[in-house]
Amino acid sequence: MIRVHSYESMGTFDGPGLRLVVFLQGCNFRCLYCANPDTIDLKGESKETTEDEILRMAMSQRAFFGKRGGVTFSGGEPTLQAQALVPLFKRLKEQGIHICVDSNGSIWNTHVEELLGLADLVLLDIKEYNDERHKQLTERSNEQTLRTAAWMEKNEKPFWLRYVLVPGYSAFEEDIRRLGQCLGGYRMIQRVEILPYHTLGVHKYQAMGKPYLLEGVRENTPQELDAAKALFSEYFPVVYVN
Repeated sequence: MIRVHSYESMGTFDGPGLRLVVFLQGCNFRCLYCANPDTIDLKGESKETTEDEILRMAMSQRAFFGKRGGVTFSGGEPTLQAQALVPLFKRLKEQGIHICVDSNGSIWNTHVEELLGLADLVLLDIKEYNDERHKQLTERSNEQTLRTAAWMEKNEKPFWLRYVLVPGYSAFEEDIRRLGQCLGGYRMIQRVEILPYHTLGVHKYQAMGKPYLLEGVRENTPQELDAAKALFSEYFPVVYVN
């Protein structure tokens, strides 16, 4: 069984084309700015769901996917449920459905390796390049995330690099440059997506009775986003601000 938090039909944000986005329950990171804090707990208010149910939903929306769309597994952190997802991925592949995995890249075992090997595209979230700052932001190290990026490059698995630009936490020029120097030569990175910091999930913290730990952190200015795009563009050929 697969623990599903929620779904989004006709999604245009998580991968190419129109997509069915399956938000899975459970995450091993504790990102200060998490927009989906209700997906962190391994059980939460999720529903145990069969492969058949997700496959039926994907097939029912297949006509809308076109040549570019498909299914994206997000979260939470999908690789926490890698073992349960592998059979579903194989069935989706048999139907010719494009699969994306949106992952922080921090979990690694044989099931995760098989899962990423089956995916058509990985949306790899790198929260910060400096490991100490990464720990401040997520309570976890980024070492495995960078190893996962290297694995995808070596195994010729296409991925998008996603970077949330948080003022005072991940918007440091020196760290972005080091990230560019480390990954800028990777042929498998199809694009970089700069995700502006936002506070759209703050109401969820209020509803859950939890403090929002970045209270007072302002959103990015257009000038800051333009500067970040120019900086990333020194190292990567295709950069977008979402």
